[in-house]
Amino acid sequence: MIIARYLLREITAPFLRVLVVLMVLFATYSAAGYLSDAASGLLPASSIVQLIGLKLLIAQDTLIPISLYVAVILAFGRMGGDSEITAMLALTFPPRKILGSVINLGVMLAIAVAVLSLYARPWAYARLHALAGIAAITLQTGAMEADTFYIGQHGRRVIFFARRAGPGAPAEDVFVQIRHDDYTEIISARLANSMMASWQAGVSQVHLLDAHIYRFWQDGTKSDQVLDAADLVLNPNPKSSLATDYSAVVTPSAALFRSTDPADIAELQWRLSTPLSTILLGLLGIPMSLRKGRQGRYARFGTAILAYFAYYLLFTSARTWVQHGIVPSLPGILWVPGALALVLLSMLVKPWLAIILRPRRRQA
Repeated sequence: MIIARYLLREITAPFLRVLVVLMVLFATYSAAGYLSDAASGLLPASSIVQLIGLKLLIAQDTLIPISLYVAVILAFGRMGGDSEITAMLALTFPPRKILGSVINLGVMLAIAVAVLSLYARPWAYARLHALAGIAAITLQTGAMEADTFYIGQHGRRVIFFARRAGPGAPAEDVFVQIRHDDYTEIISARLANSMMASWQAGVSQVHLLDAHIYRFWQDGTKSDQVLDAADLVLNPNPKSSLATDYSAVVTPSAALFRSTDPADIAELQWRLSTPLSTILLGLLGIPMSLRKGRQGRYARFGTAILAYFAYYLLFTSARTWVQHGIVPSLPGILWVPGALALVLLSMLVKPWLAIILRPRRRQA
């Protein structure tokens, strides 16, 4: 039990460190894009932290498996370099318990990944899409820059102006296009003042000078309209919005079980496969950590990372193939972790892994 707890501690410590580092990197990468959108007026700064948190929650079913994989490689690479594995075997510590320590930790993490993938993932995606929909309706016009097309509300609204001294300053030669359900409205103006937005109220009123309004009806039942106005107050962020499109990633897992749509099947199989991948990647870290001869402790670390990227690329590609009907629902994407299991089994029976898999013989 002492050795088993020692193995668990040696794997858990680097696992937590690797997970924290990956989360920081992922959050930094996500923040860079959100900060750019906030600076351009496409996103309210107050929602950035919430958006990053949701994306981190969604990414856990990927970050936890790779963190365990890297942690096992680091732990067994160090213990192998210090001959601790050899010492354990010399003390008749069963090789199966060495694997069992990894399996036990992998199962605990797989349960956590299953909960995150089956329940937290659709909730986080639904919340993320809701925030993105609000951002698509309400543009922060005070932060917009000249010579840039700002597109929002699924392409139903476009704003452009040729010149502006700085954020909050009047804009010159303004162009606004708003597509409604039955007509398209185009507005041009010589000058726009007081471009101030209220994120909470969802209102962004703009005072236009020398404005021209053109309305083009799509069905042709009404005549097109032209209106000239010396003064006009416009809300370029209409409260009406498009209905949210259906998406498999926001659908609860219980509903996916009843669906026959390829996209739903691919999403469900992804959610079910990530816990299995967690256990398999943890076990794969053992043979990938072993070195030959006088190699350094982490001589195979680069190869191990490339192996993971190859698996992840195949995993995500298989999901895309199922979504588009290229691969049938059976085997779907389940063949990818199945193939990894076969590769892992073949690696565990190789002669150069006998030090871990073969019990030591007692001397008579």
